[in-house]
Amino acid sequence: MNAKLKVCGMREPENILEVGTLEPDFIGFIFYNQSPRCVARNFKIPELTKSIKKVGVFVNETFENIFDTVNKHALDFAQLHGNEPVRICEKLKQADIGVIKAFSMDQHFDFDKLNPYKSVVDFFLFDTKGKFYGGNASTFDWNVLRQYDQKTPFILSGGISLENVHDIAKLKGMNIHAVDINSGVEIEPGVKDVNTINQLMKILKSKF
Repeated sequence: MNAKLKVCGMREPENILEVGTLEPDFIGFIFYNQSPRCVARNFKIPELTKSIKKVGVFVNETFENIFDTVNKHALDFAQLHGNEPVRICEKLKQADIGVIKAFSMDQHFDFDKLNPYKSVVDFFLFDTKGKFYGGNASTFDWNVLRQYDQKTPFILSGGISLENVHDIAKLKGMNIHAVDINSGVEIEPGVKDVNTINQLMKILKSKF
């Protein structure tokens, strides 16, 4: 297992640059105005190391708005965190935009729902089912992922922190591409604790 790291819900330029010095594999920016981590209207992504992939998070947004936002901010991926249909993913892929499709997980999740998306996404993101589209600050039972056929690589999300990151070792043998951290490393919504992220990165690199 060689899980990469995605830091999501970044919003403040100075904090983004601080996290950028750690060189995570992905940094995510939320463009959903009902999220407390939503970026400001005049937001500009500060210059980051080119190895860091920039991800825009959208919820039930139109293709046109996603496309325009991706181009405006030179994003590498669009992460779709709502109930987006397959055709939106198809159009994004045709526009040469990376696609991450999120699904909310619980013990009753039907993995057949993923089948229509497999040819039109780069990664699935498995997050905890909860009150919000994301950022519910809780984990789901990762054992449910044993029901997944592992054909498309996935990103693990949902309340990951220093307290539970060691448990990711239980997913050894699964097609996990990255670990997504957000609320579990925050000082306040949208502001990340750089020291905590650094510790978590060291654990991922040494253990996985």
